[in-house]
This record gives sequence, C-alpha cells and structure tokens, in this order.
Amino acid sequence: MTGTVETYRGVAYPWLCDSMGHMNTQFYCTLYDGASFHFLSLVAPYAELAPRRCGWADVKQTIEYKEEVRAGALLVVSTRLLKIGTSSVTYQHELRNLETKALHSTSEHVTVLFDLEARRSAPLDATARKRAEALMKAHGD
Repeated sequence: MTGTVETYRGVAYPWLCDSMGHMNTQFYCTLYDGASFHFLSLVAPYAELAPRRCGWADVKQTIEYKEEVRAGALLVVSTRLLKIGTSSVTYQHELRNLETKALHSTSEHVTVLFDLEARRSAPLDATARKRAEALMKAHGD
C-alpha cells in the first residue's frame, strides 16, 4: 500500500494465538484499535480534542483476513487515509509481516469526530481538515 503511515509495530506472542496456532481475531481488533489511535492523532491530537470535549467514535469496521499470523511473527500496521467527510474520516490499515512482507489482513474504518457532551457528531475543525488533506495529498489521493 503506497502512501502510508506506520501506525503499529509489534510481535505475535504465543498467548495471542488460539488452539489452532494462529493469532485469534480478537487480537487483530486490538492491533487495529491501537493503530487507529495513532493515526487519528495525526488528524486531531487528543490534547486538542479534550478541551473541546470531543473524541472519536468508530461507526464501521470491515476486516479481511488474508493469511494467518503465527506466533513469533513481527508485525507492522500501515495506514492510509481514503476519504474526508464533514465529521468523519475513512481509512485503511494493512497488517503485514515485517520479515516476509506477507499481507495478513486489512481493515477499513469509518470514524466520526464525536461531541462527548451533546452525544452527536461534530464537524472537523479547519486545523484537523488541513491535516487530513495534507495526509491525502502526501499520499497521492
């Protein structure tokens, strides 16, 4: 995936694997959640969102499993911004093996900026929109 930002790096420890010897699906979600936090902070850092009483709310996640992850695999997640909405961003993660470059999984997310008090979506401010547009421009989209 060209034009991406590395958002996670780690190891598939044996305790992440199930009785069939591959990483359990719950841990894919854990990796992608951490990668999302890192990616979204590039658009709107939490230090800026807290005073506005805003946060991010995931509204859609689609995971595709391509090749099993075995214990000991060195893993890297790369993330690319696909779309900027009024109050949302759509992005895709790719989980790859660092050594073999095998694509283990992809996950596409739609995440909405959320007003934590009003309990509804909040528009991306000019600064967040500018950062998101720069991410897309840097990635050739």
